[in-house]
Amino acid sequence: MDHAALAEYARSDFTDAAGRWTRPVFRRGQGPAVIIIHEMPGLHPLVVRFADRVAEAGMTVALPSLFGEPGREPSLGYGLGTILKAICIRREFDVWAADRSSPIVDWLRELARALHAECGGRGVGAVGMCFTGNFALAMMTEPAVVAPVLAQPSLPLGGKNAAAIGVSAAEIGCARRRMAEEDLSMIGLRFTGDPFVRDGRFQALQDTFGERFEAIEIDPADARPDPRLKHPHSVLTLNLRDDDPDGPTKTAERRVIAFFKERTAPQDAIAPAP
Repeated sequence: MDHAALAEYARSDFTDAAGRWTRPVFRRGQGPAVIIIHEMPGLHPLVVRFADRVAEAGMTVALPSLFGEPGREPSLGYGLGTILKAICIRREFDVWAADRSSPIVDWLRELARALHAECGGRGVGAVGMCFTGNFALAMMTEPAVVAPVLAQPSLPLGGKNAAAIGVSAAEIGCARRRMAEEDLSMIGLRFTGDPFVRDGRFQALQDTFGERFEAIEIDPADARPDPRLKHPHSVLTLNLRDDDPDGPTKTAERRVIAFFKERTAPQDAIAPAP
């Protein structure tokens, strides 16, 4: 592990009630909790950079490490190896299923419940990235989760699943009901033309959730180039342009952080409309 990337974070291990899985969780900050679920190949420094900014906005960030080596810089070989391992671990991840979420989401729901009990606020925010993108939506069967963000949701894999959301009908039904009854919403982000997040998937989310789904779609010309990616993919990390503070990727980053702040803040901390 690269301790430098996570030097400001406290590490602990979290085990679900059934004792199936134990994963390290890295935490920083104070205030309502936001769970940041890393992308492939693991909890790399640019995921941590995004977490730092959420913490600086007044929230507790929790970074579970689900696969890969925490703090390690991404590379092509490291990424391919991690993807192959994740595909093989079907008891935790189901990368082909169009109609159900991955089993590890149960562990994430329990983590959200525990963090809400400890950190307070109206609820917990959650962002999934790439391989974990749809996890934030599936987590909404846990009442503590009030602010889901799907950053370039890439599961399920496979061309025949291009329009699939990768969560179960029961999870979709629960999310729709909660959004209506609790006045909640969700955000989805992607670069247009991303072969891992095709038009059909965002259209399916729009058709399913209507105005409750806020789609942020960015022209790949506005991405930070990264030689490890043939097409821009990672909106909040690898392809975020810090050198263009008013550009689309930085605007998207600010919107996500504001969404977490608005949704998770205690009711009495919300300023009345002028």
